[in-house]
Amino acid sequence: MGFLKKFKDKLGIGGVKVELKVPGQIAKDSGIIEGTVVLTTKSEQEVVDITVQLLEEYTTGRGDDKQEKEFELGEVKVPGGFSIAPGDTKEVPFSLPFTLVKSNADDLKEMGGALGTLGKLGKFANNEKSSYFVDAEADVKSAALDPSDKKEVKLV
Repeated sequence: MGFLKKFKDKLGIGGVKVELKVPGQIAKDSGIIEGTVVLTTKSEQEVVDITVQLLEEYTTGRGDDKQEKEFELGEVKVPGGFSIAPGDTKEVPFSLPFTLVKSNADDLKEMGGALGTLGKLGKFANNEKSSYFVDAEADVKSAALDPSDKKEVKLV
């Protein structure tokens, strides 16, 4: 029985579950995201630390010319060093500072006037789209696969 328990812990089965609580919409100019990481477990576990990131998934082009890139816009490490008992829930608040990355078309669009129109047309022609995600990963001492959660947010 002991071997099976150790094996399950290594794979994260019955281990720590991570749930992100973040607002659905965030002001672009705020530069910070406030949220909470909720940790639960079915067995005694030790959390080393928690990493929270804001990621931008940026796509351009259409069909065969479609390209995707991922940018890290901000990251914060929340110190852990605590244990969670079975059935316990631990809420860990975080403040994640971020900086947006702008494409050339975005820069033109913000200028307004004729250049702003060119920027809008450029974004449309290139089929530029951005999706934003908050990602949290808990580093659990005994787990080979660290648990994580990812939530999409809208930047307005």
